[in-house]
Amino acid sequence: MSENAADQLFLGRQPILDRNQQLFAYELLFRSGSRNFADVTDGVQATATVIANAFSELGIAAALGSHRGFINVDEAFLFSDMLELLPRHAVVLEILETVPPTAAVLERCLVLKAAGFTLALDDVIQLEPEFAELLALVEIVKVDIQPLSRVELMQLTMKLKPLGKTLLAEKVDSREQMEQCLKLGFTLFQGYYFAKPTIISGKKLDHSQLSLMKLMGLVLNDATTAELEAALKPEPGLTINLLRMTNSVGAGCSQKITSLGHAITVLGRRQLQRWLQLLVFASGKQNGSSNPLLLLAATRGRLMELLAGELKAGDTAFSDQAFMVGIMSLMPVLVGQAITDIVAPLGLTPAVRDALCAGGGPLGALLRLAESSENGDILQLSAALVELPGLGPKTLNGAQTQALQWANSIGQAQPDAA
Repeated sequence: MSENAADQLFLGRQPILDRNQQLFAYELLFRSGSRNFADVTDGVQATATVIANAFSELGIAAALGSHRGFINVDEAFLFSDMLELLPRHAVVLEILETVPPTAAVLERCLVLKAAGFTLALDDVIQLEPEFAELLALVEIVKVDIQPLSRVELMQLTMKLKPLGKTLLAEKVDSREQMEQCLKLGFTLFQGYYFAKPTIISGKKLDHSQLSLMKLMGLVLNDATTAELEAALKPEPGLTINLLRMTNSVGAGCSQKITSLGHAITVLGRRQLQRWLQLLVFASGKQNGSSNPLLLLAATRGRLMELLAGELKAGDTAFSDQAFMVGIMSLMPVLVGQAITDIVAPLGLTPAVRDALCAGGGPLGALLRLAESSENGDILQLSAALVELPGLGPKTLNGAQTQALQWANSIGQAQPDAA
């Protein structure tokens, strides 16, 4: 595929195995391209990019499956509110060896542990007295075995064992190293002997920093859910990411998301603010030029919303679902994934899922009507209208005009038309 590099996202992922060489977790790594290396100039932006790609852009299912993710955290990111956006059950915060064990750092680690996070200490090669208190707070100690001789590794392990920590041997490059670490009592293993980091990639959804900042302003000014929903509607890329994030944080796992407003409510204002902040960090100075496919998705969503209002007057829930089906129907083209793969982790209602995946129900019929009105297929258009008694050519033309006017206003003024 010859995709523009600016439209691609990359995430490094290296397996962490248990004593039986079964997959235990992944370490998620910043990658700036498809080649397996990292060009890190800003630690905060690198970590924000890893989190955004794993939990929002790609979705937690694509990044981790059912396993946990180890995420590198430097001193600046340790104190960021964005950490609290992460799902506690799905991540391990890997505190880098460059983080000084100051009183403030220790206090922050206590707060994170109390909030339910699992902490790990990275690249341990010796027990320095000043790290004793930090070491007491973490649950997992990652020992860098590369610079240590067999005797040094044995001595370090003997000192660590009485602390009752889970020991992870990292940079295991040979069978001999693996066997030695097994004998010494390590329970987790990571290194090129098992697998080099692999790159999982996807296609970035288009959302400009201007749009992000507008949404941030609305959240900070305590806008109503209706105002936030109206601002999100012209941004299909942000909308799909909001749904992914709502599912990833675990807050909505037991609920079926029925609308944008519902997703905002389930995620919560504080989490929504952190999510937007995270995307601003991750995007850097990226120029968010308008994507015509996203404009088409927004137009289709608005058309279906208007037609749903005509079909079932007063049923706002049905109209909201119609809008969601409309914008999500073009996601396979936008991100290069099958609709079933996109829909699977999002916790959507059966009616929305069935319309997208199988064209079922009145929402599926509305989608066929919208598609046929775009491509000029008169036979399909007539068949779709037959499926939707109560809608006729005049109503469709009126709705098309309104939807196009709304879509054309998106880039010209505040997206407050609903």
